[in-house]
Amino acid sequence: MNADGMLKMSELAERSGVSAGTIKHYLREGLLPEPVRTSRNMAYYPPEFVERIGLIKRLQEQRFMPLRLIKRVIDEDPERALAMVELEDRILERAITAQESGRVSRAEVRRRYDIPQNVLDRLAELGILTPTARGYDADDVQIVEAIGRFRTGGYDEALGFTVYDTLRYREALEPLVAEEVRVLLERLPGEVDVERAAQIIASGAEPLRELIGAMHSKLLLAELRRQRGA
Repeated sequence: MNADGMLKMSELAERSGVSAGTIKHYLREGLLPEPVRTSRNMAYYPPEFVERIGLIKRLQEQRFMPLRLIKRVIDEDPERALAMVELEDRILERAITAQESGRVSRAEVRRRYDIPQNVLDRLAELGILTPTARGYDADDVQIVEAIGRFRTGGYDEALGFTVYDTLRYREALEPLVAEEVRVLLERLPGEVDVERAAQIIASGAEPLRELIGAMHSKLLLAELRRQRGA
């Protein structure tokens, strides 16, 4: 580092954890501003480049964003882009902590709910349930409980209801969830701090379940009326 706090290419590469070749590529793609050149073969880089390079790598590796899109995001508002990544990290951190702390063993799930093991295994094969060696997470348990109640109410194989019916709901929910995440990441980062944004999202989980359930009931009734009218 020189007297002005500027970094040589080798120092920038060491601090940012990427190669000099990668940094030069970022420069060519316009992801980094031009350095301060003191001669044809010597350039110095501001220390802020370290954080910017870290953000570029996170957007590449964690969000799988192409460089042209990363450039647009960073050019528009680098602080907002960083807040978006930090929010994603915080949400995932909370979710993983909650999952791991609330797991229920496979044996306990079998004891609580009268669902055949082959049904549980098939749901896991389909990715509806995601048990680990430590058992099922809280969402898995709620899914198992719901399926048990369905079966008790008469939704069983004898009438043609199988585990594959769950795929219909997953396929319908996937684009809805993708849109929900897009909206959240557009509206929250930069408007409130990361911790408050994570709290807002966490507090919305239960009301969202109730909202989806209530809207489903209304749509089901409306469709039955439409079918009768047709």
